[in-house]
Amino acid sequence: MPDVTIRPATAHDVAAITRIYRHAVLHGTASFEIEPPDETEMASRQRTLLAGGFPYLVAEGNEVIGYSYAGPYHTRPAYRWTVEGSVYVATPAHRRGIGRALLTRLIEEAERRAFRQMVAIIGDSQHVASIELHRALGFRPVGTLATVGFKHGRWLDIVIMQRPLGPGDTTAP
Repeated sequence: MPDVTIRPATAHDVAAITRIYRHAVLHGTASFEIEPPDETEMASRQRTLLAGGFPYLVAEGNEVIGYSYAGPYHTRPAYRWTVEGSVYVATPAHRRGIGRALLTRLIEEAERRAFRQMVAIIGDSQHVASIELHRALGFRPVGTLATVGFKHGRWLDIVIMQRPLGPGDTTAP
C-alpha cells in the first residue's frame, strides 16, 4: 500500500468524499442510489453519523482517496449494537490495499465503540473484490437477496455479510 494515512473524517473532507461517492453512484453498483447527493447532503449525512458516535474515516495520501463509515443497521432500539459498514475508494486507488486498510480500521473503531456486529450490504453479487475483501477480514456470507435493485439497465442482487465485533454475541452488551 502506498504512503496513506487513515484518519477520522472531518467536515473539510466532504468535498472529496462527495466526489468519490458521486463516481460510485454514477458508474458503479456498490450503491443503489441513482442520483448522487450533493455536498450539502453528504455533509448532513456525515454530521448525523458523527453526532451518533459512529466511526467515519478517510484514507489520505496527497489527497483523500477513500472513505469508510459505520452507521445504524436499522433504527429500532434492539439493533443499537449492530452497525452497517461502508467503504468507497476512488477509482485510481483501486487494488492498492486502500479498501482493506479502511475496513480494517473501521472494524477496530466500531469495536472500540462497543458495537457487537457489523453487517455489510454489498451491492451486486458480481462485485467479487468487495465480497472477498470482507471474507478476508472475517465476514461470513449470511444471505443474498436476488434482483432487488435495478440500475444501469440490469437487475442487481445484494450480498449480506456479517462479522462479530469484540465479544460479539457471547455476552450481553
